[in-house]
Amino acid sequence: MFLPAGLWSQSEAKYHYTGSDGTRLYLPLGKISFADSVASFNLGTPKPVKKFRDANQALGKPNYTAYRSPDFVSLGCEGEIVLAFTNNGFMNLGGADLFVLEVGPAKEKTRVEISSDGETWTFAGIAEGASAKLEFSDEKIDSTTVFHYVRLTDMQDQCDGITAGADIDAIAAINSVIELSINADVLFDVDKWELKPTANEILQQFVEAIAIVDQGTIRIDGHTDSDGDNDYNFRLSQNRCTSVAQRLNKLITHSNSFDYDLNAFGEESPKVTNDTDENKQINRRVEIRLFPPKSYYENLKK
Repeated sequence: MFLPAGLWSQSEAKYHYTGSDGTRLYLPLGKISFADSVASFNLGTPKPVKKFRDANQALGKPNYTAYRSPDFVSLGCEGEIVLAFTNNGFMNLGGADLFVLEVGPAKEKTRVEISSDGETWTFAGIAEGASAKLEFSDEKIDSTTVFHYVRLTDMQDQCDGITAGADIDAIAAINSVIELSINADVLFDVDKWELKPTANEILQQFVEAIAIVDQGTIRIDGHTDSDGDNDYNFRLSQNRCTSVAQRLNKLITHSNSFDYDLNAFGEESPKVTNDTDENKQINRRVEIRLFPPKSYYENLKK
């Protein structure tokens, strides 16, 4: 979403950032949306001069000030950097999915790949220009997978000068997601939907993870194993979702701008086959995810 700076209210400022070309960028979950760790960095050849080789300059929010200031990292010709999102992930959801923020007068092309585990990679697109936004292909990129890694590879457009290769200021996941998967046995007794007294300690992990986010949709998915009647399992997972939502609503005190989306699956979406006690325990689970607010996706349709 791109809008002139003058159209944003003061309350919205924390969701907006500016690329090196002056483009205003909207991130519905704010500052948590940026990559926060360097998984690997392989300089290309020719290399940029030393002061532009700090891979950590690609982390966090964009901080570009001037072309000759070392507040970005240059990859070198055909260089490669892998950035990780450790406090959140991102998904292929509505609208654009990633911003790749580059700097400098040249518009170097960068190959962008994404991964959920840092090992298996999926092509996500080509970034070109100072504020490149990528919208993932629905045909090629699964919409249920949470990704945690982005790999950028310079495509050898500009291989000379003191900042050889693509110059990366930041990378932001527009469709950021914070997730927590909990074994249901930790939260509930067998065939019960009332939370155990110790459940607060577990749910507090999610509350702390979203402490720097003050808006969004909290999706709660309830799952059971295959023991018992299918209708009973559906009602059990439905009641458990409600119990978790009610408790989170009490535990979250830093903001009241969260919506809840409850989804009962019963035994219909197992992670593994229900053929052993160990597998059944894996399938009995509650999955909690924070997504951008529903209003963000509604506005995309207008």
